[in-house]
Amino acid sequence: MAHPDELLLAIAELVESEQSSQMSLTVVVPGAVITGRLAPEAMWKQRVAEVLRDSGRLRRFALPFAGPEAAGRDTRPTHLHFHLARILQGSYGIPDTGGMYRVALADVSAWTVGDIGYSDQ
Repeated sequence: MAHPDELLLAIAELVESEQSSQMSLTVVVPGAVITGRLAPEAMWKQRVAEVLRDSGRLRRFALPFAGPEAAGRDTRPTHLHFHLARILQGSYGIPDTGGMYRVALADVSAWTVGDIGYSDQ
């Protein structure tokens, strides 16, 4: 089992502890480069639940995302939670408006601070 980069783990812990969604990050995972802003897990889950509840066909899938949060967690983060994120493919970002992605810290092979821009030209 791969162990996550300790520096990246520290960034994830700060995002969680400060409940901030302002940290931009770009990561390389198998098959993709993802760029966007990190969100605390609770905030990410809440937003995914809202999107699912707004869908007539997917409403019932909101339940797992709307469950109770563990107060005062003693465990370290295991995932990064991106919002306003895009998968970079060549010079394009998919989706254009940004999406919600959950990435296992152990799957990140490279990363950089900041949101990599892209061009549709």
